[in-house]
Amino acid sequence: MRVLVALGGNALLRRGQRPDADVQQENLRDAVTSLASLAERHELIITHGNGPQVGVLALESAKDANLTRPYHLDTIVAETQGMIGYWMLQALQNALPGRQVAAMVTQTLVSAVDPAFDDPTKFVGEVYDRQEAEKLAREYGWTVKPDGQYWRRVVPSPTPQRVVETRLIRRLVRDHVLTICAGGGGIPVIRNEKGQLQGVEAVIDKDLTGSVLAEALEADVFMMLTDVPRVARNFGTPQQEDIAHTTPHQLRAEEFPAGSMGPKVEAACRFVETTGDMAAIGKLDEAERILEGKGGTIVTPNATWPLASTL
Repeated sequence: MRVLVALGGNALLRRGQRPDADVQQENLRDAVTSLASLAERHELIITHGNGPQVGVLALESAKDANLTRPYHLDTIVAETQGMIGYWMLQALQNALPGRQVAAMVTQTLVSAVDPAFDDPTKFVGEVYDRQEAEKLAREYGWTVKPDGQYWRRVVPSPTPQRVVETRLIRRLVRDHVLTICAGGGGIPVIRNEKGQLQGVEAVIDKDLTGSVLAEALEADVFMMLTDVPRVARNFGTPQQEDIAHTTPHQLRAEEFPAGSMGPKVEAACRFVETTGDMAAIGKLDEAERILEGKGGTIVTPNATWPLASTL
């Protein structure tokens, strides 16, 4: 079975942790345990988030007195793709000796007139209290918004249209290469007036890119692994109610935060509506249970778990 996994950026850097490389690599080694188990039984493609890492590197760039201007976000997305891709590549090679693993730097095409450029919603970087966030916003020209009880920087997050290197990824998958690609939603690019690719200042949501890529690669399952066990109605309130099996129609009748669960729900709905296959959202360490229908939120056209006969 072909499974595309979108791994949340918090698998590497959790709230309150220092953004040190050794901390992130240790967290990733824990994550790879679950991914390696999936890879032993299924044809696996992996993409990953980079929101915390993009924010950290962007702040470093903004503070660097040796630069005449900070690096653009598309370049920082490329930098985090290489960094996280290397960590993940090595961890998977160590966990799966003899298995062919590839980590790719990939671009994602967006529209130059996407309205998201005028309404930043994508959280990047570390969390701050309101006073510190507003101070940084004044200093660096950021836009900041509340993220739960904290505040974070937000940047434009245009809708992904296509991963530019899709044909090459498809070739690797057909050759049974465990492929890491489209990290951080892919490097955001547009077609300029000459028809050439050109980077833009944005960070694309990795779950929406994952949905587009899963469809293009004809994945049987699109799975988003994060730090919550299931999608929930009225999250964080006394009326919270976990959702086990559901449909795109039912999910679209609910409201979810635009900066966190909203894009995951939208990505799941798009994949299921377009392909008729299964999407799922759940905890990283429950990946196998999710495929068994025993964990996570499973989204299908008819709210049933369809894979019993294939496992």
